[in-house]
Amino acid sequence: MKMILRRYMPVITLSVLMSAPVIAAPDLANGKSIDQQKCYACHAKKSGFGNGDMIYTRSDSKVKSLANLKRMVGLCNSELRLDLFPEDEADVVAYLNQQFYKFKP
Repeated sequence: MKMILRRYMPVITLSVLMSAPVIAAPDLANGKSIDQQKCYACHAKKSGFGNGDMIYTRSDSKVKSLANLKRMVGLCNSELRLDLFPEDEADVVAYLNQQFYKFKP
């Protein structure tokens, strides 16, 4: 039994490591690109001033925390059928947080 375990331990270890989820850092450039392509025009219309960034900086903002920002991006994605992958949502959240909100993780 020990011989079998020793023989296959590297294979088992490698399998476990390869199946572990990889946590990648958010891609801010992708987040900015998605914001400009899929979010800005809608937000510009919604703000009434033709400036899509105003929705992020208004005084009566509904976004009060990083968790709330994540929920709002997810809500926009699902309700407006933006077809963003979870990684894309994370990129948009990271970009918006860095650019506008500055919430601590």
